Amino acid sequence: MKRNDIRNVAIIAHVDHGKTTIVDSLLKFSGQFNVKSDEAQNMVLDSNPLERERGITILAKCTSVNYKGNTINIVDTPGHADFGSEVERVLKMVDGAILMVDAVEGPMPQTRFVLRKALALGLKPIVIVNKMDRSSATPSAVVDSVFDLFMKLGATDEQLDFPILYASGREGWASAKMEEKGADIEPVFTTILLNVPAPEADVEKPLQMQVTMLDYNNFLGNVGIGRILNGIVKKGQTITLVNDTSINSPKITKAVRIDKFFGLRKQEVEQAEAGDIVSIAGLEGIEVGDTICSTEHILPLPKLSIDEPTVSMNFLVNDSPFAGREGKFLASRHINARLEKEAQTNVGLRVKTLEGEGRFKVSGRGELHLTILIETMRREGFELSVSSPEVIYKEKDGKIYEPMEFLTLDIESQFQGAVFELAGKRAAKLENMISEGENRIRLEYIIPSRALIGFKNEFLTNTRGQGIMHHSFYDYLPKADVADLRTNGVFIAKESGKATAYALDNLQKNGQLFLDPGIEVYEGMIVGQNSRENDLVVNPCKLKKLSNMRSKGSDDAPMLTPPRLMNLEQAIEYISHDELVEITPTSIRLRKKILNHLLRKRSSQNEAEEQI
Repeated sequence: MKRNDIRNVAIIAHVDHGKTTIVDSLLKFSGQFNVKSDEAQNMVLDSNPLERERGITILAKCTSVNYKGNTINIVDTPGHADFGSEVERVLKMVDGAILMVDAVEGPMPQTRFVLRKALALGLKPIVIVNKMDRSSATPSAVVDSVFDLFMKLGATDEQLDFPILYASGREGWASAKMEEKGADIEPVFTTILLNVPAPEADVEKPLQMQVTMLDYNNFLGNVGIGRILNGIVKKGQTITLVNDTSINSPKITKAVRIDKFFGLRKQEVEQAEAGDIVSIAGLEGIEVGDTICSTEHILPLPKLSIDEPTVSMNFLVNDSPFAGREGKFLASRHINARLEKEAQTNVGLRVKTLEGEGRFKVSGRGELHLTILIETMRREGFELSVSSPEVIYKEKDGKIYEPMEFLTLDIESQFQGAVFELAGKRAAKLENMISEGENRIRLEYIIPSRALIGFKNEFLTNTRGQGIMHHSFYDYLPKADVADLRTNGVFIAKESGKATAYALDNLQKNGQLFLDPGIEVYEGMIVGQNSRENDLVVNPCKLKKLSNMRSKGSDDAPMLTPPRLMNLEQAIEYISHDELVEITPTSIRLRKKILNHLLRKRSSQNEAEEQI
């Protein structure tokens, strides 16, 4: 049996190829909000402040559009591979997918990543070549590249026969013909109705719904989101939570509230039936992959498989001399409670308590995955310290395997030699080199995940800011030989106080500064980068000695070079294994794990003796 009045479709694409902008156009066309009102902002589904600032989708979100009596449930998915666990789960809720591809860039690494997931589930994608309004658009070449990608990923004959639309999400039109500009976005709706199958659903069968996303309500508790496969669920109904491993110990709970998605909002309903995508609140102890059943018929569905984390970092209580000055939450219990709450809804995250007070190992799908969490916590008022990211190795048949990334670099040909050298010293293996015309080339590498830490800054420097890079998880391969990525030592403050221009003027002759005069520092804090390999203990608070003797030029003001100020991602990429990043709501500081110089020296001597 099918629900012919419903279509469930996901929009998948590489980051920044226009998924959210197309959803904006679909919502405006369907009249979900007034274009003249304040509600009609751009990227309405990117409601998270970090999403709007960075211009990326981090969390998968559901919306619903009514078109000619049909309900079209649309799921907007992240395009970045670090949030791949979001994509994997929501594809289980839908019966079709719209693959968005930029009319200039064509298929990119994340396009390969999300498309592979969709094809593996048997979905038949609709291809939309977006950004047709760009002057350098080459839609015919892009369609050929998409077809080649389908072939490489093992698409079936039916999947290869995909419908194609040409569109501009920003201008709000779509067309089935490459050479014609459409009048509006309606062709997307008609193509969905024609090509996305109606969901298989039988209201007469016992209740079955698999939870694919989690949310939390401060008043109602845990919220499970998913598609009802069979049966009917009513508000206040007693239901059972079960999965294939807990079939002998199911959890009995109650559907306190049921919401359906209508446009940009959720609306409470008394009941929902097979084929609907709903959220059910009040499910204590719910986990992603759990099946919601009736108490009379316990029928668990196969548990969802989620890719394992590839990168981990240690989250520590901030113990610097400045602790507690700027943040509201810095105790171990605060950080523990916040990480546990995050792990409830962020299923790609793993949290483990380490020995010692206030130490937690947090593992995720990539560096961006973890830094988004840290940035969110600091905005909420948390203070903490974090260690440098480390990749998670696997052992198989006596060999050590590490995560590898598929890296794409789009550069001008004049920078080719510098980029080859940069990639070569990081053990990157060149897979393909494509000429893009107009003196531009595209390089495709397989590179260890740990070699990408700090890669972006060097790459942009070598290409004078004109290079474009993208990467996504490739596979676990035998561990590669990667040289030490940081070759410079650092300046470490010897005492606490305020940095002076006189002291910094002397320091900048031997390296690069990380702070301005007048900034407070403490013992063990990193204040700059040494031009040589060794760390150097310095005094950035040194004052100029005054005397009655005067000479020409002795009172000239020091000429300081602007310091290198790092954001959160740059700071985490920069630090070494014996350093930490201190993060507060207003400051980001680099420091040594052991602040005292003598204790640090003794510790390094002990480590050297142990290695011998």
